Amino acid sequence: MAERVLGDIGTEVIFENERVRIWEMRLAPGERSAVHRHDLDYILVLLEGDRIAAEPEADTEGPVTERLEADVVPGATVYLTRGGVETAVNIGEQPYREIIIELKD
Repeated sequence: MAERVLGDIGTEVIFENERVRIWEMRLAPGERSAVHRHDLDYILVLLEGDRIAAEPEADTEGPVTERLEADVVPGATVYLTRGGVETAVNIGEQPYREIIIELKD
């Protein structure tokens, strides 16, 4: 069996220094992110979209252990701890965009 390859947690890094790494994630309607692992605690800032889902992998060690679907509330923020292995899926009809702020140790 081939080893799983994990992708980036966002579309692109928009800022990084010794304390934080900030990503932007953009997903078109129906688009899926790469399967990725969150190695750092992080904060999500929802910017736009209408519905998003997180699909955790069986070996996830993060707070989301079952498929989660949610309405997007622009401006909402969510703090999550490291360890999640998952895929984000835009299950809405609008483009989805969020900022991911990784907190370095």
